[in-house]
Amino acid sequence: MNNSTKALILSLVAVSTAAAQDSKAAAAQASAPAAAAASAPAPAFTQSQLLEEFGWYVGKRTGLAEWGFTPSEAEAIAKGVLAAINAKESPYEIQKVGPSMDAFIQKRQTALLQTMKERNLSEAAAYFAKLKANPNVVELPDGLRYEILKAGGGPAPKPTDTVRVNYTGTLLNGTVFDSSLQRGEPMNIGLDKVIAGWTEGLQKTSKGGKIRLYVPPHLGYGDEGRPGIPPGSTLIFEVDLLDINPPAAASTATPPK
Repeated sequence: MNNSTKALILSLVAVSTAAAQDSKAAAAQASAPAAAAASAPAPAFTQSQLLEEFGWYVGKRTGLAEWGFTPSEAEAIAKGVLAAINAKESPYEIQKVGPSMDAFIQKRQTALLQTMKERNLSEAAAYFAKLKANPNVVELPDGLRYEILKAGGGPAPKPTDTVRVNYTGTLLNGTVFDSSLQRGEPMNIGLDKVIAGWTEGLQKTSKGGKIRLYVPPHLGYGDEGRPGIPPGSTLIFEVDLLDINPPAAASTATPPK
């Protein structure tokens, strides 16, 4: 099987682990209020209900709804899952079915990514149309938009500089996909090593400033996306520019013979 099929299988394994971890986290969060209200009886769930919830969780976390399976296709998937639960052998020889499985997964993934891309581009067009009403937002010729949230002082960084920043990146729906604030540590990175939207956008502010960047897909991660960033996503960053460091000057000393 190719990497796409193996990745799908591994994701299913990871989801089952994540389900257990999320369940423990939810129980820990609930323990505090439960202790305060010890008199209230804990909700009771049957084993059947718990298994149903586990099945929902696996399907939700693997994004099965996005694949557009028909009822008959969903029934076939359930049949295969039931066979595995009952410790039955694969209904077909892996060596023989593998190439067809790879082609099937690749085809469905391609269709899924195209659907996600088209939806994200449509949402971005509507979002940017509304953004035009904000007089504080500047639109550049290549489609990048930015808004100065706090003025800095001194010169702006150059594309060859290294910047120290705190930032939060979100999708149009508000989902946070990356944040140095959540990690608790600023990031140091060269402006020639980031997405084009950052390289261009951070040159519009200066040390001590804060800027919001509205990055269209072609200046971000494009059609490929990244983990947590679907294909064709418009990205919104709030960036505090903490410091600017120019590249180290090349040594002019005569090397020893």
